[in-house]
Amino acid sequence: MESFVLAGGCFWCLDAVYRTLRGVHDVVSGYTGGATPNPSYELVCTGATGHAEAVRVEFDPEVLPREVVLDVFFTLHDPTQLNRQGADVGTQYRSAMFSTGDEQRELFEAARTRAAGWWPGEVVTTIEPLGDFFPAEEYHQDFFAKNPGQGYCLAVALPKVNKIRRSYADYVVA
Repeated sequence: MESFVLAGGCFWCLDAVYRTLRGVHDVVSGYTGGATPNPSYELVCTGATGHAEAVRVEFDPEVLPREVVLDVFFTLHDPTQLNRQGADVGTQYRSAMFSTGDEQRELFEAARTRAAGWWPGEVVTTIEPLGDFFPAEEYHQDFFAKNPGQGYCLAVALPKVNKIRRSYADYVVA
């Protein structure tokens, strides 16, 4: 198993999308990239902690190639928006990839370069060293599945899930 820690706006969307893919064994929503130990959702939402809402995706690269995991990331959010995704604004919604070392950093750089060819405008996704990752509160875990009728899920997460289902159909769980 391998894991990537990725931030691309609200973690509910990333969590929902990655749970639909074959080879994904676990997705944990959480906070990383900041300075405050054990931050809460309320603190992270202020933007004052420096953390990003992120997911840790654990996957089997023999089933779901690393490049696909990363291409999905760049497909499901707009990496040209600085410190925001749509109406979600602040550094906690930044587009970022958190690497565990040189090998991941190189994979992340290659994926960012590929994505630059797909998006008009500059890709602003940062590649940062992975520091502490703090799992989010339990109610954030698998939020989309637990709250399918919630307004944000219907308006924002569901279209992203459907986009990935169409674009990466060969990797979607049947």
